This record gives sequence, structure tokens and C-alpha cells, in this order.
Amino acid sequence: MVLVVVFGVALLVAVLLSGLAARTVLSTSLLFLAGGALVSDGFLGLIHITPDSEIVSVTADLALFAVLFTDGMHVSLPNLRANWRNPARALGLGMPLAFFFMALVTHFLVGLDWTTSFLVGAVLAPTDPVFASAIVGRAEVPAKLRQLLNVESGINDGLALPVVLVLIAAAGPAAGSTEASPGKIAVELLLGLAFGVVLPLLVNGLVRFRLLGAEPKLQPLLPLATGIILYAACHLTHANPYLAAFSAGAVLAHVSPEAKASFEPLGEALAELAKFAALLVFGALLTPRLFGDLSLGGYAVVILAIFLIRPASLLLSLLGTRISRREKLVAAWFGPKGFASVVYGLLVLQSGIPQAEEAFTLIAVCIAFSIVAHSSTDVPIARAFDVDGLAGIPDGRDGEDKDAPTRPVPQTHAATGGP
Repeated sequence: MVLVVVFGVALLVAVLLSGLAARTVLSTSLLFLAGGALVSDGFLGLIHITPDSEIVSVTADLALFAVLFTDGMHVSLPNLRANWRNPARALGLGMPLAFFFMALVTHFLVGLDWTTSFLVGAVLAPTDPVFASAIVGRAEVPAKLRQLLNVESGINDGLALPVVLVLIAAAGPAAGSTEASPGKIAVELLLGLAFGVVLPLLVNGLVRFRLLGAEPKLQPLLPLATGIILYAACHLTHANPYLAAFSAGAVLAHVSPEAKASFEPLGEALAELAKFAALLVFGALLTPRLFGDLSLGGYAVVILAIFLIRPASLLLSLLGTRISRREKLVAAWFGPKGFASVVYGLLVLQSGIPQAEEAFTLIAVCIAFSIVAHSSTDVPIARAFDVDGLAGIPDGRDGEDKDAPTRPVPQTHAATGGP
């Protein structure tokens, strides 16, 4: 119950400061992260949360699923079919480059074995859309940039999970086990994608029956029910929930724009609450001992991951594209590590592999630094594009695709400024 009180107080303070946060580098995400750290065993000792506490994995998993489901709704499938090359480059070249370079610096600067080093690279390769909300959520920010960041961060979580599972199996005492065989992982990916496509289509078909249909005040609950069923189905069948969430959101918005419009305010609010809860719980893990356990080489890896590896990897993947230099630099900077890396880092810690604790310490510190760096710079960088309004306001920029996907930001989301 103490945790609930702390969350309520942090939420109240965040709402009261949200107007200031929308205009400055102040970030409500940092408020929850710092709040969790303050009340944890490292400081006040009001709550006792450890990495193996179930609440850590559950909140991070729910937050990631909720964010991906709502983000998927902001993807225009027709526009994506016409402009798929840039996201494909980021996923097919930029992400593998980041994975490889992270493994190299981890091995040589931290001293982890090669398998565990590649595991750290796989965990930290995915980016998170939450901490770039002021970029993907503004209509005046060029559409290609918004689409690139949104699609990349929405899909790379699901793509990284199979690699993480295979490397855990290779690094652990049960190396060679069929539990993480390539065939099984491929089935889980395909099953997640199938659930994400079929379930929204099935629900949309049910709504069109003459005797069925939701009254207006209950219409927002239809996508919510779809998401809940999807989440449960994925965990019961071991289908990939993150690929399922993003694809389901995209399909639902495509086949039923009215459902998307009715659910959007509720969905954004729920995603914000899930995000804040996960940040509070993750913050409770950030004790002085955790930071003290990381070597100087580990801190060097963290700095390189944020300021060099992600930017260089994405810039290399975007060579020859028609995106302007400024847009490439912004896309390269916003490679934050978030809930996917938290979930995968916990999988590493709970796997029992020989260097699990060292790997998790590096991963956790990198995520914390990334949240600080990216959630406090999104608003200033967005303002560099002369952003005066929120997504959804008619945009008169010359040369921008007016049919490109925008991310409408309701008051509850926009008020956070930085995430």
C-alpha cells in the first residue's frame, strides 16, 4: 500500500508540474524515476523492491504492451506501404550495427565473455517511443522523421526478443536446449503477428453484425477489450506480445478509424499510467549500490551507447536517403532505452547465466542514463522545428505529406512535455 501512496503522490505532483514540463526540460518521467529511487532501500527504505520481484517484470511488461498498442494506432498502413524504406533501413541495418558495436565495447571495456556481450547488445539495441514523445507527437515535425521513429521503435522490440532468448540459452548452463530453438522462436513471432492481425479483424467483423454494437459511452472499451484479450492470449500461448500489440494497434486503426478515435483519449491515458507505474518501480531498483557496482569501463560503455553507438549506427543506415541532415541527426539522437530493455534485462538476470548480475547492472545503468538524457531533450529539440502546436493541427509545411501518420496527443499526454 505504501507503493500505491507513493504513486498517487508522484502522479499528483506530475500533473501539477505538467504545464511547466511542457515548456521546459523538466520531465515527468524523471519525477517518477527519482521518486522510485527516493523511497527505495537505497534512501528512505519505504518500499522494498528487488530485480526478482514480480511487480518489476509485470509493470514493465504491461507498460511496454500498452505503449506499443497505442503507438500502433498512429501508423497509417497505406502511407507506410509507400514510405517503408527508411524504417526498413533503421531496422535492417541500423539495429544490427548497434547490436554489434555494443557487443564489441562491452567485451573489451567491461570484460564480459563474447556471448554475454552480444546478449547485452541485443538487450540495448531496441529503442523506445515513449521518451521521444515530443518528437513523434508534433504535426510540424516532418512526417518522415515521425514515421521513422515510431515504426522503428514499435517493431524493434519484437525483433530483439528472439535474439535475446537464443543468446540466453547459449550463455547459460542449459546451452543447446530446445526451449529457445530458432524454430520455436520463429513460431512465436509468427503467432504474435497472426494474433495482432486476426483478432482486430474478428472484433471488427463482430461489430458489423446487425444485432451487435456498442452504445457511444462504451465504444472506447471495445479496443480496450481487444487489447486485454490479445495480451492474455499471447502470454498463454507464448506468442510474441510486443509484435502482436503494435500490429494489432495498426490493424485496428486501419479497419476501424471510428474505434481508434473513440479509444484514443482513454488509450493514451492508460498508457501514461502504465508508463509512470513502470518508471516508479524501475526507479526503486536504482540504488547507490547498483551504480557503485558498475566499473569505470561500464560507465564508458553507457556513454558510448547513448552518444556514439546509436547515433553512428542510424546515420550509417540512412546514408543516401532523402531525409535532411537535421532530421537524420534528430533521428540518430533519439534512440532511448526503455521498457523493452527493462523486460529483457530482467530475463537476463533471472536466467541464471554466469555473468547475469554484471550484465543486468550495465543494462540498468544504461537505461537510467538514457531516460535522463532523452526525456529531458525531446521538448527543446522539437522546438527547434518551430513547433507551436500539437499533432492534429492542420499543417501547411511545403513538401510534407499531409496524409502521413501523425500522433494526436490528448491533454493527458501532451501535458507531460518530455515524457
